Amino acid sequence: MLWYRCRKYTVGEQAERLTSMSTPPKRVVSGEKFRNEHGMAVIKDGMKLRHQAEESNTLGRKPSWLRAQIPGGERFEAVKKNVATHRLSTVCAESHCPNMGECWSNGTATIMLMGSVCTRACRFCAVDTGNPRGWLDAEEPENTARSVELMGLRYVVLTSVDRDDLDDGGATHYADCIRAIKTHTPEVVVEALTPDFDGDPSAIECVVASGLEVFAQNVETVERLTSRVRDPRAGYRKTLDVLAHAKRHRPDIITKTSLMLGLGESEAEILEAFDDLRAIGVDIVTLGQYLRPTRNHLPVERYVTPEEFDRYRVLGLEKGFMEVPSGPLVRSSYRADRVFEKNNLGLAAPTRVPGQASDPDRIQAVNVG
Repeated sequence: MLWYRCRKYTVGEQAERLTSMSTPPKRVVSGEKFRNEHGMAVIKDGMKLRHQAEESNTLGRKPSWLRAQIPGGERFEAVKKNVATHRLSTVCAESHCPNMGECWSNGTATIMLMGSVCTRACRFCAVDTGNPRGWLDAEEPENTARSVELMGLRYVVLTSVDRDDLDDGGATHYADCIRAIKTHTPEVVVEALTPDFDGDPSAIECVVASGLEVFAQNVETVERLTSRVRDPRAGYRKTLDVLAHAKRHRPDIITKTSLMLGLGESEAEILEAFDDLRAIGVDIVTLGQYLRPTRNHLPVERYVTPEEFDRYRVLGLEKGFMEVPSGPLVRSSYRADRVFEKNNLGLAAPTRVPGQASDPDRIQAVNVG
């Protein structure tokens, strides 16, 4: 005869167990703290609940040019299934990207490494924030590489949360993922949109030396607005230093960054940022409209028109950038594979810039899907 030792529960514990079995899990509201599947205490969508007067949005409804494709279709579902099967996080879903429907329906996705919990809390970003306390998925490099192979990608963008809880900011893990992709599919062009690694030169070099072709780190906004928009541990000059060091360590790679517009910046400040970026050899800068992900995040100051985005692209090209993808729904990784076609990601006819000649040494355009 087998004997089993049963745990005795108090009346309160029994009631709690019965309640948990009979009621669905509580829906987590944006701004609330909760524990995720790994037991981490995190804030939903990155920003705590706020009730300040500045949070009210007086701009009214979004203009017609900000309408995005509704997610759906066979290819969208295939990408969604692949992401779930291999336990991958995507910046598409975690950041509430308006282009997810288009990109996933075309069989592409930007993969977010090192989980979906960021140690920073930028006031524009809807990624959950908390302290992962060193957690990493050891199988992620291999799972990422298999996913890239299964999706038949020829160009992949890898991004990640900030991981200030790791000694190297996650640089070694990042490099392992890139090397795994190159081992499985050496022909795939890899773009890494990385955190700033707190400016650590050795961490930057670790990622840059892993075999990628494009290195990106987003400056996000103009210098004056940085302290209001980004986490205090981030910085305008810190991002410039990261991009500059990457270029010095590997002059052959393409460096890239992104600016959100509509946060209160002036045209003079945009042009000043262009000059700062060109001074350190940045090749590509993307421009897009900031969209408020939740009521707890920064409000939109204004909606920049498509005509203004077109003009900023021309001004950027005249500064000497290889390309300036620019438009209301453009994001740093949106249609990233098409940037080398130099036609504003196919959103408009190529802009002729006086004195700009084609560069045969650049990576050739590759189409995904």
